[in-house]
Amino acid sequence: MRLRLFLGLALLGVAAAQTAAPPKPAMKAAAMQPVMMTPPDVKWMPAPAPTGLPGEVQLAVMSGDPAKAGPFVVRLKFADGGKIPAHWHPTDEHVTVIEGTLAAGMGDAFDAAALHEFPAGSYVLLPKRMHHFAMGKGDTVVQVHGMGPFAITYVNAADDPRKK
Repeated sequence: MRLRLFLGLALLGVAAAQTAAPPKPAMKAAAMQPVMMTPPDVKWMPAPAPTGLPGEVQLAVMSGDPAKAGPFVVRLKFADGGKIPAHWHPTDEHVTVIEGTLAAGMGDAFDAAALHEFPAGSYVLLPKRMHHFAMGKGDTVVQVHGMGPFAITYVNAADDPRKK
């Protein structure tokens, strides 16, 4: 009986010790700030040169800073027929089609025959380093989120607008 009592108390002590101190996170997450926007609050601008996006694509930063490490959300606006040549990113790219139709394909060069259409409401996940290309069909708005810094590398360096 004493042995059972002793073992029971020992087990309770071990359990209490394990739950008493929660593990400390390795890194403290940056404090998130609330963001509340209505459509008129969205500030569109030509995609800045450092992003590497073509000039016909407009950009709006919704939250975070795509140039820095950490989570970000941006929107891209394509005019009808606006294209982004074959490229890849060092991080996963999550794309939600907000308006219009995004036509996207995988490969090392823009290929209209390989495009798949994604209407408003569609979601696309492009894993890091996957070669892909895109085009807006009609006026198209997509929301992109991921972990920064956002970087784009063109499969064919001659397609990079930063080098023109």
